Amino acid sequence: MREEPADLPICLTCGTQYRGRRTDCPVCSDERQYVRPGGQRWTDLGELRAQGHAGRFEEEGPRVLGVGCRPAVAIGQRALILRTESGNVLWDCVPYLDDDMVGRIKQIGGLSAIAVSHPHFYGAMVEWAHAFDAPVHLHAADKAWVGRPDPSLRFWDGETYRLSEELTLINGAVHFPGSSVLHWDAGDGALFTGDTIHVCPDSRWVTVMYSYPNHIPERPQAVRNAANVLGRYRFERVYGAWWGRVVTRDGNAVLSRSMARYLRFETGADGGGG
Repeated sequence: MREEPADLPICLTCGTQYRGRRTDCPVCSDERQYVRPGGQRWTDLGELRAQGHAGRFEEEGPRVLGVGCRPAVAIGQRALILRTESGNVLWDCVPYLDDDMVGRIKQIGGLSAIAVSHPHFYGAMVEWAHAFDAPVHLHAADKAWVGRPDPSLRFWDGETYRLSEELTLINGAVHFPGSSVLHWDAGDGALFTGDTIHVCPDSRWVTVMYSYPNHIPERPQAVRNAANVLGRYRFERVYGAWWGRVVTRDGNAVLSRSMARYLRFETGADGGGG
């Protein structure tokens, strides 16, 4: 593992790593996130390692390995390693990494690329990029949220970007302007969404929000546009942001009826009242 400074600050609320000490976390100051009542709090990789955090690996689907840490840090998301024909790709990121995790991932072939859905999951992405000599693909519309600029970060724009013959990044533009999902065109197809499209506890449904912690709904037109864009792709499975949040069948139908339900309630088209 490349030698990295272990004291770069990590926001304890959202998990974003920054290149230097600061008093605020812009990601948490934004209305989509929050600052804890006790004020801004920080940690770093050295402290997390000393506290006994360790990697967590679990299979989440066919050729999809979940990776995170225990105890969980910040919002507790897990990332996913897609074992594709052209190499392993990390989808989304987490705020933690250690030598044992790097060694285990290198045993299965390392990482050829990293792609992140939106700023809440930037985590320690530069740390991961350096450990595996892998580029990180981010949508340019969210460039302002990067806390640790680095040459490993590759910005794309527009509606789609092809990572490989099998993998396409798609800008759905819900939750953040650059929010993206990843489509894997292999087998029955799969869609990786983070929480830009959130897999519900009842995995027959997904949903969207502008802010989850502050319960701010997404704009109906943004939801319509995302549903139209993603409806062009075929996928059986949908992978959300947290352990076990996976739609295992009928992914296209789940997305279609979920977006229709959201719009029905948000626009009042069901005839109900608030």
